[in-house]
Amino acid sequence: MRRKDREITGKEEILDIMKRCDVCNIAFFDAEFPYVIPLNFGVEYKDETFVMYFHCALEGKKLELLKLNSKVAFSMSCSHNLVVGEQACNCTMEFESVCGNGELELLPDEDKISAFTCLMNHYQPKKEYTFNEKHLKAVVLLKLTVNEISGKRLKK
Repeated sequence: MRRKDREITGKEEILDIMKRCDVCNIAFFDAEFPYVIPLNFGVEYKDETFVMYFHCALEGKKLELLKLNSKVAFSMSCSHNLVVGEQACNCTMEFESVCGNGELELLPDEDKISAFTCLMNHYQPKKEYTFNEKHLKAVVLLKLTVNEISGKRLKK
């Protein structure tokens, strides 16, 4: 990272930022251009590894690209605040962000509830959820095991 003064290296601090973000952008390899899509997510940090969960329809471009290449990149950001200066070039944006890459995989049916619980806890923390079997069969759950991760922050 070029700006070491903005770099965040603590894993718990990175996890805190991730928990405050509401969308994760995933970049897939595609033929001519990358394919980037914003997704809702859940995140866990255990055994020194970040894992994120996503859900999607049973078919579509994400799944087609995933079959071709499971390596993806991701980014998310939060705490945005425009800082206006006297001149246009004196403006800046406060932010916190996390970026990285990893391997994305389809989860088997037996892991859907635990992954969905993680995802639900990100947006609506609660100890227990009731899942409709019909709804579980209508979605695919994806697991991203993070390979590299970095955090960055600018606060004035």
